[in-house]
Amino acid sequence: MLNESLAKELIDLSLEKGADFCDIFVEESEQQNIEVQNQKVEQVSTGIDFGIGIRLIYKTEVYYGYTNSLKKDDLFSIVKTLASANSNQTPSSMLNRKQKKSNFTTLDKKSLTFHQAKYGLNQDVSLDKKIAFLKKTNECISKANSLVVKAKSNIVQKHQKVEIFNSHGLKASDDRHYLRFIPLAFVQDGNKNDTGMDTHGGLIGWELLNNLDCEAMAEEVVRRAVTSLHASSCPAGKMPVVIENGFGGVIFHEACGHLLETTSVEKKASVFHDKMGQSIANPVVSAIDDGQILNSWGSLAIDDEGHPTETTQLIKEGKLVNFLVDYVGHLKTGYSRSGSGRRQSYKYPPASRMRNTYIAPGTHTTEEMISSIQNGLYAKVMGGGSVQPGTGEFNFAALESYLIKNGKIDKAVKGATLIGTGPDVLQKISMVGNDLSLATGMCGSVSGSIPVTVGQPSIKVNELLVGGDG
Repeated sequence: MLNESLAKELIDLSLEKGADFCDIFVEESEQQNIEVQNQKVEQVSTGIDFGIGIRLIYKTEVYYGYTNSLKKDDLFSIVKTLASANSNQTPSSMLNRKQKKSNFTTLDKKSLTFHQAKYGLNQDVSLDKKIAFLKKTNECISKANSLVVKAKSNIVQKHQKVEIFNSHGLKASDDRHYLRFIPLAFVQDGNKNDTGMDTHGGLIGWELLNNLDCEAMAEEVVRRAVTSLHASSCPAGKMPVVIENGFGGVIFHEACGHLLETTSVEKKASVFHDKMGQSIANPVVSAIDDGQILNSWGSLAIDDEGHPTETTQLIKEGKLVNFLVDYVGHLKTGYSRSGSGRRQSYKYPPASRMRNTYIAPGTHTTEEMISSIQNGLYAKVMGGGSVQPGTGEFNFAALESYLIKNGKIDKAVKGATLIGTGPDVLQKISMVGNDLSLATGMCGSVSGSIPVTVGQPSIKVNELLVGGDG
């Protein structure tokens, strides 16, 4: 996409201007969004975007700019503008940088995990076939229960091609195919109404949906909606809580995972910034951020700085053993890079971000956890919430939950919110299940919104503050 000789000229110019480091991120992406409500097509949109982001680093100060132009003058202008924003360059540093010119070495891809897509957005799956799939999905949802008043489903596909050049001599590229499918059921009984949803996604093509059991998926989405529709109000108070696997991992992601990114660690804005090697969780807790899970939604062959992704153990038997580290995080903290430099697009400089983040499986069953509780809450399906940066204080809604009475699941309740802090919850997890499951989501932070996977087995938290409306 970007001529290699031009990339070299841009990097050489940045070094002549005194930069300690320069990298160039080139992106071409195409996206398609299809939405069908009942049997009516509500939206079909496509878009193509192209741009180049240039980053100059002076010691640990970052200067970033981007353009949609491939013209040499426009790209040179960005470098000169960024360089002029830095006031610390000296003639001697410029001379030293000029002597360090070098050619690019293409990244050896033999050791990388590739995520093949058989039917990506640029391959042969017709629009008619996609619409027919969504209509069939909605038909299955509508037939699943007489209380369904509306069915809606949505598919987003993206094909992203990237090239990365840097002043260490790196030339790297990646070809990424994303697909995410979201079915929704709207139910109504008298003046009461509710919604159920599910998500399926991956770094993969249309083949993800070829083997999807439409009827089973529809029944699950509708079951969630109807259960919530008929649920009683949730009582409030402190109690033990069992959090179901899969999307339950959103609490760890938001309340703990962000505190382990050098984006916050380097600023000492994380309560864990000085806890490396120390116990920060119950010994039954181990946590991993893995960028290499085959075709997983948050996976990458290389990160957006051109560094190969890896499997990063964050917590081992309760002890903090690693942070998630991008290049700037490495410069500022000294910790080794983990292939975690990510960004939404060329419009953002990269930052340390999660990929596929989950609590590792343990040995217990969900039934054992529930039977150990006299009075508590079983949070089966988690929703969204809010988190206070730096402290990990959170407030998350449980979309589907049940009271636990005398070691057994009791009635369904609605309006439950889980309130606490990430550091406190990590210490209070006493049982970890053997039923690890992953779920897709989008994560917003300083470098934009990116695909991530969250996950966990079922876990038992000895005490959490539960907010309710009963």
